Amino acid sequence: MTRHRWLITGLAVAALALGACNSPTSSAPKVEAITMEEDESSGLKTLTLSEKAAQRLGVETAEVGAAGSGTSIPYAAIVYDAQGKTWTYVNEQPLVYKRAEITVDDISGDTARLSAGPPAGTQVVTTGAAELYGAEIGVGGGH
Repeated sequence: MTRHRWLITGLAVAALALGACNSPTSSAPKVEAITMEEDESSGLKTLTLSEKAAQRLGVETAEVGAAGSGTSIPYAAIVYDAQGKTWTYVNEQPLVYKRAEITVDDISGDTARLSAGPPAGTQVVTTGAAELYGAEIGVGGGH
């Protein structure tokens, strides 16, 4: 067998093995990876992740910085909704995340300057924000 065929065969075996891990007949107990609590006044949800869920998502945060009369966040912390509104996920407690509306004034490289949003010093999600948004609005999870 050629080297190319071994690679394809190895990838196919790995895919089958990974697929079996998510099999509904698995005897592993189901652990709730994320819980959501809706704020009745805003309609936004507070998401609480299990430690394992946060590790799987690879959630990373960065601090909101002061920038003149406003603040700044990494561009990676911005989430756009279907209507084009801009949001970011704040992390005020360990493993707890909530979407916050932001107003972006300017984007320069990897930094977005804001005129409205969370205050300087707040932690915002830079990796895993899109996945949090999908979980919140019920994309791909059978919600």
